[in-house]
Amino acid sequence: MKKLVKLAAVFILILSSISSVNAQKVAHINLNDLLLLLPERKKAENDIQEYAKQLDGQLKTMSNEYDAKISDYQAKEALMTEPIKADKQKEIGDLEERIKAFQQTAQESLQKKQNDLLEPMINTAKKAIEDVCKDNGFKSCIDSSAGVLLYSDPSDDIMALVKKKLNLTDAPAIEKKDETKAPEKKAGK
Repeated sequence: MKKLVKLAAVFILILSSISSVNAQKVAHINLNDLLLLLPERKKAENDIQEYAKQLDGQLKTMSNEYDAKISDYQAKEALMTEPIKADKQKEIGDLEERIKAFQQTAQESLQKKQNDLLEPMINTAKKAIEDVCKDNGFKSCIDSSAGVLLYSDPSDDIMALVKKKLNLTDAPAIEKKDETKAPEKKAGK
């Protein structure tokens, strides 16, 4: 009888350890490789390239105008009066500043365009990853290309348990005054 009880206890331990190992299944996927396979990626890539070409064309136009003004100024500088020189120099300086500002806004605009086109694809991929993880019992999924957690079972969040362990509340900690220090003296007293 004792052997039967011990055998049953060992069997239960083995089953519980197997189920706890299965409950902690972790998956991984290379999100970049997945995104490259999406059919809408090619169109998004073409749209981004076309947009970049438009911005580059505008920048080249501005650069050509700048080069022409510099050449004109250098060719006619000896014949110009001081007020005209100052006016032309200001005009060239203003154009230089416009070019710099355009480069900055063009870069930001291109980045925004990329984000706008890629975000729906990323969301689609992440939703599919989440669905696959849920359907196949994975508790977490890591992007192997970046080491980023893509999915985590919400039941795995241990914040409440750790807060309890540390006796923390949701209220931010307030700095306590050190009462061992002597009170500060105010000036003039």
